[in-house]
Amino acid sequence: MTEEIRLVIPAEEDFRPIVHLVTGGLASRLDVTYDDLEDIQVAVEAVLALREDEGDVTVVLSAEPGIVRAEIGPFEPEVLHAIDARDGDLDLERVLETVCDTHEFESRDDGAWIELTKQTWAGSAGGEATDARPEDPASGDGTVGA
Repeated sequence: MTEEIRLVIPAEEDFRPIVHLVTGGLASRLDVTYDDLEDIQVAVEAVLALREDEGDVTVVLSAEPGIVRAEIGPFEPEVLHAIDARDGDLDLERVLETVCDTHEFESRDDGAWIELTKQTWAGSAGGEATDARPEDPASGDGTVGA
């Protein structure tokens, strides 16, 4: 069963913590590790930083066993074509390659969208769930929440 959360927020930076809060809540329900949660939040923040205007941005978070997905948009198509590093900033492509398992740019009727996927501890290379999780001294099992 796939769970989905759809947020429509102003694209302004002041509203990004709402996305972090919801992402953390979803991660807690799914027993996602702190490392995986941090990767997801870094990726989403990097993409949201492409928009700083008075319009709205939509973030769709979904989860299925072993995978968390985020779809973010819409963006002006030229923004996604100009994701090279500027003024010493990290290149978005490089950030996404580091913290996500996959990322895809997609054109839709309302603009360009980015879809991110992150395989979590529950998904192994063969796609089956495993109980092996990194240890976290604070929680004893390396997960977000209990």
